[in-house]
Amino acid sequence: MVLEKPIVIDCRDHLHGRLCSVVAKELLAGQKIVLVRCEDMVISGSLVRNQTKYAQFRKKRMNTNPTRGPFHFKSPARMVWRTIRGMVHQKSARGQAAIGRLSTFEGIPHPYDKVKRRVIPAALRVVRLKPGRKYTKMGDLANNVGWKHQELVSSLEDKRRAKAEVFFQKKKAAAALKAKAEEAAAGDLAKVNEVLAAAGH
Repeated sequence: MVLEKPIVIDCRDHLHGRLCSVVAKELLAGQKIVLVRCEDMVISGSLVRNQTKYAQFRKKRMNTNPTRGPFHFKSPARMVWRTIRGMVHQKSARGQAAIGRLSTFEGIPHPYDKVKRRVIPAALRVVRLKPGRKYTKMGDLANNVGWKHQELVSSLEDKRRAKAEVFFQKKKAAAALKAKAEEAAAGDLAKVNEVLAAAGH
């Protein structure tokens, strides 16, 4: 997986901490990574429990001048980015370079909607979380702490899915036509295929 062109990971139904730790390791090794659909990432535990924990986290601030930090992000993409920042030792040059290789997004914006997306099996909820356990979507948590774009992202994702479905149906039809054409020309191509096979193709 290391040092390919940028890898696009679909965060839907991945456990937050497990995915972030895998991504942090790859960033430190020099891999560029793009995380999409951060709002569909999940955290184990109920929404109420995670809201309480986030409320305690938001209380942590500089006593005399809160504008100096720490800063508590409200959007899912920035929450994920901040988690990974804490895993790459960002006060060193190596850590800064690693976090610079990371991009995080809600939904799947334009260039990445036509790129092959990966999953991380070791971080999937269905693999790691016991059936019946409660879990929280990052989008719902963010919405409850002040993120204002949940509906907008949802509507844009619906549009993207509709376009993707049209594209897939066209692709299926083209593949079926190609298979039919190959079948029709199978007799004519038999000799050609023998020559190619002999040449090692």
